[in-house]
Amino acid sequence: MTSSELNLPRTAVPAGLTDPVASARAELKAALAAIEVKGNLPRRIEKASVRGAAKARVFADRNPVGAMAAVAGLAALAGGLVWAVARAIAR
Repeated sequence: MTSSELNLPRTAVPAGLTDPVASARAELKAALAAIEVKGNLPRRIEKASVRGAAKARVFADRNPVGAMAAVAGLAALAGGLVWAVARAIAR
């Protein structure tokens, strides 16, 4: 493997392939990798939650009062949702 191939994402086809068989294999490998990346929902959710937690930590470090207000707002929203569902069920 050359150093330029190491920098390519798994879903990219390396440039300069002249052999049609090698090119077709590379395209198939890239297509399958793209399908796996796109279709692996648990991994995508995990990555998104890690990014969201990191952003929340940075926000809380920079603005603790705003973070407390956001937590209180989310708690009020969750409580309101539970109340609305319980009221709808009770009727």
